[in-house]
Amino acid sequence: MSGLPYATEGLPGIGGSIRETSEDFLVEEVPAFEPSGAGDHVFVNLTKRGINTRGLARSLAEVLGLPMVAVGYAGLKDKNAVTTQTFSLHLPETEVEGLEDVERLVCAELPVKVNWVRRHTRKLKTGQLKGNLFKVNVTGLEIGVGEALGRAEAISKVLGTTGMPNFYGPQRVDTVNVRTGYEVLKGYRVKRDRWLRRFLVSSYIDHLCNLYLIRRLESGWFSRLMEGDVAKKMSTGGMFTVEDVTAEQPRYEAREISFTAPIYGPKMWWASGPSGELEREIFEASGVTMEELDQIKVLGTRRLGRLLPEIDVQPVERGIQLRFFLPKGAYATVVLREFLKDEVL
Repeated sequence: MSGLPYATEGLPGIGGSIRETSEDFLVEEVPAFEPSGAGDHVFVNLTKRGINTRGLARSLAEVLGLPMVAVGYAGLKDKNAVTTQTFSLHLPETEVEGLEDVERLVCAELPVKVNWVRRHTRKLKTGQLKGNLFKVNVTGLEIGVGEALGRAEAISKVLGTTGMPNFYGPQRVDTVNVRTGYEVLKGYRVKRDRWLRRFLVSSYIDHLCNLYLIRRLESGWFSRLMEGDVAKKMSTGGMFTVEDVTAEQPRYEAREISFTAPIYGPKMWWASGPSGELEREIFEASGVTMEELDQIKVLGTRRLGRLLPEIDVQPVERGIQLRFFLPKGAYATVVLREFLKDEVL
């Protein structure tokens, strides 16, 4: 996180710490759809702690005697938190007597709470979620709760009104991962594990996206659209090129649309005009080529550039609690650093 600018630079933080206990960091996945109630896949909604998503997916496969490909999930959740999310299991009705058997086996073998079990026609795939709800306790405050509440409410107002860059968090852009991802892309280092190789390469590409967002914020183009921006409609998700900034800026200020940031790759929709020039400037300075990205099968896409989180601030027994929703792909740590003004989260 070091080196990222703050969207609320002029406002003092509250300090304190998060994750003093797992219960201080609650995450609940918001699904993109509800299971139909029939089909060959069993959706299991679980609450877990002390294990990450991929680890729990492996455990579910082992307990139920399934290959890993038969287990699906929409997003990755942290180990050091209490998280609620849904997994899908390919278990046709001919292979299990009833959903109660699945629930009983999972509860007996794994340290999780099963909230519900339902059938659906298809496997749950990565990205099939609207986002996540967070409840985060900030504890260990060195200032009074009253002062912390006042500071937090001021920060919350700015973030909800003018927004903040949709930076990638430290889970993706750790310095070592970024450097290793670059070396893998250039062929200086070989990683045999396909998942790890893709993760490391993505870390470097995500770092380039962060650089783009830093330039937008520091150059004054975060609060304004640029000619040639690829904008996204917040209500429908549709995207279009901004040709008339004067006509579209009121919609940007009304939070109806947002600019998008580049996730570089040969299939990416490039911005045009001054916006496209900024994208190309960052990519050309990166040291990698589109041919190298294509060779490792990185396609490229676009990412929502601005977050507008509505954050509820409340006092709790040991500090204050921040409650907010983030769309899929956004990082809570990026939001929390605006409040704590501390790079060690």
